[in-house]
Amino acid sequence: MSRIALIRHGPTGWNQQKRLQGQSDQPLSEEGRARVRTWQLPEGMIDDFDWVASPLSRAQETARLLGLDPAPEPKLIEMHWGEWEGFTHTELSEKYGEEFKALAGKGIDLRPHGGESPREVRARFAAWARDVGSSGRPIGAVAHQGIIRAAISLATGWNMINPPPQKLDWDAVHLFIVDSDGTVEIDRLNLSLLADG
Repeated sequence: MSRIALIRHGPTGWNQQKRLQGQSDQPLSEEGRARVRTWQLPEGMIDDFDWVASPLSRAQETARLLGLDPAPEPKLIEMHWGEWEGFTHTELSEKYGEEFKALAGKGIDLRPHGGESPREVRARFAAWARDVGSSGRPIGAVAHQGIIRAAISLATGWNMINPPPQKLDWDAVHLFIVDSDGTVEIDRLNLSLLADG
């Protein structure tokens, strides 16, 4: 058994424009860097946890701004949105019409054109979590919204059609417990990274 601490990277320009960025390697925006500089890891988390991060630059930079030196972990890369990357929901709705609405309603089985489904992201995360659970070492990861959603889905059975079981704060650490067989449970969500939080 082990603990997993997940943090979403700081904001990028595409986040602020509400564009799907997926595996497009968008850097943190200046506002994103300023925001991450207000974050502070809970006591003991830097020294007591091994740290990894998605190989994408927005996750790697967030980790460095937090004072971490993470190993890259490819299994924690964001969902691949295929031909939808770079577009907003409004633009996709205009481009694909009713097809977009029907696909978006599939939740965990949504598959964007040329991309992967959240179910496949969850399988990637589950394989990594099994290895973490077997290691017995607590591990922290700077990753992406899709990875944190995958962890919650594994822990609760959430199908991603409805809102998540608990509203998520992105200025926060989300803690999970994982057994050696890969069973994931929520420990604590929304542990604030803000010094005054």
